[in-house]
Amino acid sequence: MAAYTRKNVTRLTRTEKRRFVNALLEIKRRGEYDDFVRTHVAHFTADGENGLRPAHMAPSFLPWHRKFLLELERALRRVDSSVTVPYWDWTRDRTVTSAPWSADLMGGDGRRSDRRVTTGPFAYAHGGWTLKEGVTDGQFLTRDLGRSREPIQLPTKNELEWALKDPVYDVAPWDSTVSRGFRNKLEGWGTGRGSVSWRNHNRVHRWIGGAMLGAASVNDPVFWLHHAFLDLQWSRWQSRHRGARYLPASPPGPGDEQYGRIVARHQELPPWDVTPDSLEDVSRIYRYA
Repeated sequence: MAAYTRKNVTRLTRTEKRRFVNALLEIKRRGEYDDFVRTHVAHFTADGENGLRPAHMAPSFLPWHRKFLLELERALRRVDSSVTVPYWDWTRDRTVTSAPWSADLMGGDGRRSDRRVTTGPFAYAHGGWTLKEGVTDGQFLTRDLGRSREPIQLPTKNELEWALKDPVYDVAPWDSTVSRGFRNKLEGWGTGRGSVSWRNHNRVHRWIGGAMLGAASVNDPVFWLHHAFLDLQWSRWQSRHRGARYLPASPPGPGDEQYGRIVARHQELPPWDVTPDSLEDVSRIYRYA
């Protein structure tokens, strides 16, 4: 099979938008979508907790979400084989009315009273997008674009470049405290208080707000557009730093506080039987336009 293409959300045709939305609504109707929410919640282990951290605050942040995106894309393509996940470049499309916040795609901001999204295909009133899995009991999709009470900005090209120019994938102790390495500079766990401590990936989640805060962030379908853009950055980083690999290459030993808590290059990424090594080159599966 030939590699398929993931496009910038601004380049989607009206038909491509409709087919992408319809495929999402169909896997939601079948109950498959909520499985993705549950999977993300189950594997969101913070580094203050014990146990393996496959999805966040660890080197496997990028390969875990790459596999997660591929699984979603497979589900969508079983519904409609023309569909691929588009990406949202938040360094360019930075306002509450720019792509992807249109009525024919993700819908817009939440209303002031309760942050409920009332526009677009995922609005609660339309009946096709009721939240069933989450940390709170709310049934409707919520957003607070730009954070109305304490406004913040989306990350800039310079902030993204700060991550991309780091030639090392990740460094010990392989968690949210590292100040070097591409992975955490992109994932965005910073030091300090308030909005300055949220970089790149994390800042985007904060800027969107509502359902995008916390482990059940998959409830907002814009999650996938955001993570497709992050996945593209991993590909760009690899192109720029030829020969740079996923780290750590081998797991920390029994005396290390990260022993059994992170995934090394040739170890399996739960809940799948794939390794970070096997996900470093996906050019045979898809590419970015």
